Amino acid sequence: MQDISSSLTAHPEGESEELLASEPEAVSVVDTFGGKLFVRWDPEAAVTTFGPVSYFIDFLKTNGLWEPWVRECPLLYASPNAPTKEDILGTLFLSVLAGHKRYAHSTTVHSDNVLPGLLGMKRVRSEDAVRRAFQRGDAEPYEEWLRQHLMNTYGELLNEPWVLDMDATVKPLYGQQEQAVRGYNPTKPGRPSHVYHCYFLAAARLVLDVEVQPGNQTASQYAQPGLWAWLDRQPRPHWPRLLRGDVSWGTERMMQEAEQRQWPYLFKLRQSPNVKKHVAQVLSQQGWQAAGGG
Repeated sequence: MQDISSSLTAHPEGESEELLASEPEAVSVVDTFGGKLFVRWDPEAAVTTFGPVSYFIDFLKTNGLWEPWVRECPLLYASPNAPTKEDILGTLFLSVLAGHKRYAHSTTVHSDNVLPGLLGMKRVRSEDAVRRAFQRGDAEPYEEWLRQHLMNTYGELLNEPWVLDMDATVKPLYGQQEQAVRGYNPTKPGRPSHVYHCYFLAAARLVLDVEVQPGNQTASQYAQPGLWAWLDRQPRPHWPRLLRGDVSWGTERMMQEAEQRQWPYLFKLRQSPNVKKHVAQVLSQQGWQAAGGG
């Protein structure tokens, strides 16, 4: 019998050079807010972070998400010399696409002369201009603005049967930041942190909403008011078929709130003595029932 392993290699050969050389140079056309852009990929050039951004801008223009998002932003200026909302939001947008996590990181895109025109901006603004833009104004209008436009991106998906997952992520912080306090922090014990309480559309792994809270509020009781408020804003046909969470969400208060809304749920439970006793009573009366998966 022939040894199969002898015919296998650790590094299979890729496409032949002759095939790659014979392919014509592909030119794609993308529609941006600054006009049409012709893109040609050079296989010999170095990879750039912003190469695919032009395609995403074409996506934003086609679906009409960008312009209403900018227009309805509650950012207001009193000075006639102030930057436009397109410049401020566009600077944040490009910085986020580049993977930046702090205002100071946006300086890396400040000298770009191509991308601002594709977004309909005059130019990329400095980090100080972005900081000053959001120092004034109430938080509630900004929250409502972001919540409404986030809903526009996934609202149609909620017409299908779906499951809502919940989880909390601890974000260690460095420097002086608002509500940075010490709490449960498995990766950096003793380090101040924030807690991100997240709600997911399970099958698509899509984040529906996020609440940022102080680092000592990791328990689900701090996230429940926001969760119920989010649910009560949705029409009943958009409600998930099932609410699902880990052991930290399997509290009496959480289950009571779900039952009042006639909302099915599935939680892990701590194996406390009373839980073990109750499970033993159920098994003695009804026996095991197949739940699937072995």
